[in-house]
Amino acid sequence: MRFDVVTLFPDMVAHAAGFGVTGRARSRGLWQLATWNPRDFAFDNYRTVDDRPYGGGPGMVMLGEPLERALAAARWAQRGAGYGRSWTIHLTPSGRPLGHARVAALAADAGDVAYVLVAGRYEGIDERWLVREVDEEIGIGDFVVSGGEVPALMLMDAVVRLRPGVLNDAESVAQDSFADGLLDCPHYTRPERERGEPVPDVLLSGNHAAIRRWRLKQALGRTWQRRHDLLVRRLLNEEEQALLAEYQREAREAAQQ
Repeated sequence: MRFDVVTLFPDMVAHAAGFGVTGRARSRGLWQLATWNPRDFAFDNYRTVDDRPYGGGPGMVMLGEPLERALAAARWAQRGAGYGRSWTIHLTPSGRPLGHARVAALAADAGDVAYVLVAGRYEGIDERWLVREVDEEIGIGDFVVSGGEVPALMLMDAVVRLRPGVLNDAESVAQDSFADGLLDCPHYTRPERERGEPVPDVLLSGNHAAIRRWRLKQALGRTWQRRHDLLVRRLLNEEEQALLAEYQREAREAAQQ
């Protein structure tokens, strides 16, 4: 699996990608990262990569030409590494919101497709270049950050951890939030009583069927309370409907006490 990131801050991306699960996976050769700075592909002595927007207004707009050459270099390197297809993603708040299903699809294709992530800066990128060269636009939320580097790092982390061999426990991926359309259940560890608060008895029981049922009920209830929109999109089976109703009843009783 390979990511090439077009960015004005290559050191930021390379450094941050060296930590945690993704960093260990990269050191083991499970994925590759290369960065391409558009300034290195500018023609003038000032390494100019931006200019004023037509029509006026605040800020600057990234030029298409340096990006064009940086992208061409990235795609050439991907072909040289043996990838038959390249897919270019622009990280932008205007893009389609990134969800687990899209992350899983990107991870599934990553053995055959190399990804170019374009991290924009300033007010944006010349629209003509985006229309011509970008295959997909992705956003990570309804907010704006200073550039696409952090969103690119988030996308890479999300995709890399789904690839075979990256996580020691494959079951961890299956139990993640959103993996089955629900938020994750609460988790507890030692000590058994922390500041007077005990671990739920069921988790100490050793009854795996009861633990599974409790975790599913908590996941359903947490999703109902925090992300009801996810439940609207998910068809609940009979067990899940019963568990959610049980959770809602218990929540109402607790609120009345």
